[in-house]
Amino acid sequence: MYSDLKGKTALVTGAGKKTGIGYGIARKLAESGVNIVVADLGDRGNDTDPVKTGTEDEMGRIIAELEKEYSISAMSVSVDVTDNGTICSMVEKIKERFDSIDILCNNAGASFGVPNAVHTYEESAWMRTIDVNLHSVFRISRAVLPMMMGRKGSIINTASRAGKVPPLFNGAYAVAKAGVIMLTKVMAKELAGAGIRVNAICPGQIMTDLEKWSFELEARFFNTTVEAREQEMCKTIPLGRIGTAEEVGKVVAFLASDASSYCTGQAINISGGQLMEL
Repeated sequence: MYSDLKGKTALVTGAGKKTGIGYGIARKLAESGVNIVVADLGDRGNDTDPVKTGTEDEMGRIIAELEKEYSISAMSVSVDVTDNGTICSMVEKIKERFDSIDILCNNAGASFGVPNAVHTYEESAWMRTIDVNLHSVFRISRAVLPMMMGRKGSIINTASRAGKVPPLFNGAYAVAKAGVIMLTKVMAKELAGAGIRVNAICPGQIMTDLEKWSFELEARFFNTTVEAREQEMCKTIPLGRIGTAEEVGKVVAFLASDASSYCTGQAINISGGQLMEL
């Protein structure tokens, strides 16, 4: 726990389901006494998407559990991170409950149209992937930053190992996450004078529903089993296992706290040693 975080308020996008990294982040922040705004698509989600988003009912259960377990204040809000109208509505709802935001975690993300090589990728799926993963960080940050000004704050953007090492047949996601890393550095320079630190996390293989879906796609592509694909992946990880959302949350709590007060503009790998380059 980080005692300096107690009483602060965090907005975590893409946090509306217990099987995702966003939930792991929200839970670890709450453990340090941070008030939490859980944001996700809610019932705006598309039933045809292979990886489901958090529903309003699930978000309600999450905030109730966080409040009960950690004695914090929490709220949930539905938002489409590709739509400025719903983003503005989200900010207004947050203002009704909290005076300011101290910690912003731009975590919402998804991948569409995979597996496909660049020359076979459907353009609409490519653009949608870029929009959800990269442009949303710009949109959400621009909308929320007025609530962060005038106080020390921390922004943590979820990038990916894929933003540093190109994966096969998932080009739009990789390009978007590389963009998130650069956007993080740009924001870090621009906001340093305002006392707001901006860092990115680059998770590798983390056991979420998105990761399980990826293993299922690979298993079909290579005509093998999900278990076999997971075992093959673990062979590439020096620590020999898939990481957890809780472990990602621990790094985010560190980046949000004063323990990382001299750290900004960084893209930190959380990959079990699978990626050791900066």
